Formats: sequence, C-alpha cells, structure tokens
Amino acid sequence: MPVSNEILELQGTVDLVNDRKILRFDQESSDKLPSRGQVAVELLQAHEGHTVVIDPDGRRGHWLALDGQGMPQLSADAGEQVQLAARVAGTWPEARIPQDLAGALDDADDLEEVWAGLTPMARWEWVRWVEATKNPSTRERRVDVSISKLRDGKRRPCCFDLSSCTDPGVSKSGKLIQ
Repeated sequence: MPVSNEILELQGTVDLVNDRKILRFDQESSDKLPSRGQVAVELLQAHEGHTVVIDPDGRRGHWLALDGQGMPQLSADAGEQVQLAARVAGTWPEARIPQDLAGALDDADDLEEVWAGLTPMARWEWVRWVEATKNPSTRERRVDVSISKLRDGKRRPCCFDLSSCTDPGVSKSGKLIQ
C-alpha cells in the first residue's frame, strides 16, 4: 500500500464514454492505489497542484474524469496512452455539491454545523450517493433522505458498494461502460 509521499506512476488510455472524456487506468496502475473505492491523489509534474479523485470502475480498476471542473486538461485523444505521476493526497478535496442537495442543506438551518463537521470524504460520499441515479424521483428521494439521516446523526449515507462506479453518465449496474 503506497504511503502519501510515494510517487505513483499511473498509466491509462483516454476513452470516450457517452461523450464524456475519461482516463481508464490499466490494471497495474490501479493495483498501485490503496483502495478499490475512490482515491484522492495529488497530480505531479505537468499537472502539479491538482488534487483529484480517481473513481472505481466496478471491476477492481479505476478511472479519472477528464471533463469536470478542476480536472487536468489532457491534449490526448481517445485511444491514446497517458502517463501521470501522482501521490496519494494528504487531504481529501471538497466535493462539488449539486444544486438540489445544496438547496436542501441551505433550507435545513439546523444542519449547517453538522454538514461542516463532516470530513470532506464523508461529504463526497453523500454527494456520490445522491448523484448515483439517473431517475429524478429517486434522486429527489435521496436528497430528502440525506437531510433526514443527517438530522438523525448519521455521518455517512448508507452501505452502498464504494468500489462500484456510481456515475450514471458512464456506468451501468455499477460498472464503467466498456
């Protein structure tokens, strides 16, 4: 298992999945990561200063979204191999809170300190759980349940499989689309 100062040489192939640009890591690179779930890494060399979250693919591997805010800009095209140098991040980056969950949290004045008291990784898990569905009614229900669970003192959303791909834009049944 890597320590936070160990430099990891990661390699993958740029891919397009449902018009989204991702970097699909090869198995050898994925095996260097300390978890089958999400892993926060600090990118080095040309991408110095970027702390990103590498996502699980649901098949014991990992991938990185290249189309999100704050993600590294790679000039590589689909099918090209890319190498990144990284180290496991010492701190977890803040999650981008989706509008629906942010609105519900804003309306729940009693949860301001509770939300702020969660670790950044726990906030990522709440966001990930809310965003892990394409169905609008399920998503709305998850936002409501999030508020209820937070009021009940829960610090994590539930026990969903943290090693599955939960981005419905690029996954099906918890697995990154091939």
